[in-house]
Amino acid sequence: MKYIWQYVKEFKGLLLLSLLGTLGFVVVTLGMPTLLAQLIDDVILGDVNRSVWPYFIIMVILASIGLVGRLITSYSSSKIVANMTMNMRNDAYEKMQDLSHHEFQELGVPSLTTRISSDAFILLQFTDMIIRQGFTAPMMIIVSVIMIITTSIELGVTILPLAPLIVVVVLLIARITLPISERQQKNLDRINRVLRESITGLRVIRAFNREDFQANRFAHANDNYRQESTSLFRWMAVTPALFSVVINLAIIAIIWFGAGFIERQTMQVGTVVAFIEYVFHALFSLMLFANIFMMYPRAQVSAGRLQEVLDTKISINEKPADQQIHDFPESGSLEFRDVDFAYPDADKPVLRNINFKTKAGETVAFIGSTGSGKSTIVKLIPRFYDVSKGQILVDGVDVRDYNLKELRSKIGYTPQKALLFTGDISDNLRFGKFDADEQDMEHATIISQAQEFISRLENHYQTHLAEGGSNLSGGQKQRLSIARSIIGGREIYIFDDSFSALDYKTDAAVRSALQEETKNATTVIVAQRVGTIMHADQIIVLDEGEIAAVGTHKELLATSPLYHEIAASQLSEEELNR
Repeated sequence: MKYIWQYVKEFKGLLLLSLLGTLGFVVVTLGMPTLLAQLIDDVILGDVNRSVWPYFIIMVILASIGLVGRLITSYSSSKIVANMTMNMRNDAYEKMQDLSHHEFQELGVPSLTTRISSDAFILLQFTDMIIRQGFTAPMMIIVSVIMIITTSIELGVTILPLAPLIVVVVLLIARITLPISERQQKNLDRINRVLRESITGLRVIRAFNREDFQANRFAHANDNYRQESTSLFRWMAVTPALFSVVINLAIIAIIWFGAGFIERQTMQVGTVVAFIEYVFHALFSLMLFANIFMMYPRAQVSAGRLQEVLDTKISINEKPADQQIHDFPESGSLEFRDVDFAYPDADKPVLRNINFKTKAGETVAFIGSTGSGKSTIVKLIPRFYDVSKGQILVDGVDVRDYNLKELRSKIGYTPQKALLFTGDISDNLRFGKFDADEQDMEHATIISQAQEFISRLENHYQTHLAEGGSNLSGGQKQRLSIARSIIGGREIYIFDDSFSALDYKTDAAVRSALQEETKNATTVIVAQRVGTIMHADQIIVLDEGEIAAVGTHKELLATSPLYHEIAASQLSEEELNR
């Protein structure tokens, strides 16, 4: 398998060491029956006065060599598969970091989780099996067949028809189990999806008393996985049972025909005993080799799923380094020129003919009804998506001409959903500035009004946050998210409906503090509340993906019926006429 080999080939030295260890083990394993045959024929049934000590010493030496060989193989295999799996997961994770939101939607987050965890583990098991058994079994089969032919061709012919029968059955079962393995992994994806939705949506499920419904969804997905697994393991169980029967039949045949050879004095007892050992090792090794073929369909499916992640074409591509622009004619400016945007799987654009320009020190705000495209606009600036038509210029340069890291380092982005990571408050703030000290954190949290609740916490910035910041309120999470985006000092600040969980008093305090902090930067605000944006230099009113009006708060109240309608629904008559 090409996918596995591209990782395993990095450890050629360990592979060679494993091969040598396997060779030593095979020679010792098949050397024992030969020595045993000589002991039976020459001492036990021959010269009883002959000492057994030489045989005993040689057997101990052989056993020690075999043990060392086995340990070398186990050590090499363990090190190879552990490092291989780590590299597989790292590569898949690094590729995931480059995927756009569209690719994530296509592959599915639960499926990506399964691929990096479950599929990588299946490949670990398969590769370990290949190195431990895939090296040993062929050598053992070849050497065993040579010993069988050398010992007695006549007796070997009696078991010859069994080998092709086993091979045919194994190949047939492998072909049957391949589609079952594919369905099994897809069902595991479904289990992860339902489980993820059940955990993240637990409050909603309880609020609507839908525990039974969700439990049935999970049970249905789990039952489908059980059915496919049962079918797969049932077929896989056929091979060991078949081999047990074949090995027993082979031993019976050898004893039956061997007894006749002994009776005619054409073969000695020790030779028959050794022959049984050779046949047992040959057939047992064939069974081990068959296990690899049984495991192969599952590994093939898992390798294909991981390779699919690596082969996924990235829609957000960077220009080659020598074509990227690093000199900027302006600082902190932002401009949209005739921008249209349609999601990759959409039938029509969600944004049409978007044009505006703002410079450092100015604030531009977007308001409009739900689904008008407000959040979509700000996601285009850091290139979470690429425009379908037109240009977005940051500092006078098309965002597609930037190095992505350089572009995003200019932007402080506060998402619509305040997402915090497991760890301390300080860990989350350092996402905005990796080397931030306590003074930096204090400055940012004072501006975002987060200092007020952090100072009441026992461990302050070292307070541990649960997954997703679930031990904080929505407003506290939002304030920390704002602090994280401003702590590094940026040229452009984007607040995507980032004040929605704040009360009016805190909202006003945050915006007042931000004015001084962002006076030399461009500030982009998406909001539902007119009170949040009424002091912006430009307010852009969106309606069904198009700009319906542009102006200041007072200008729009006088000229835009849509803006006036929105403002009238939120502000008092006195505030409207102020």
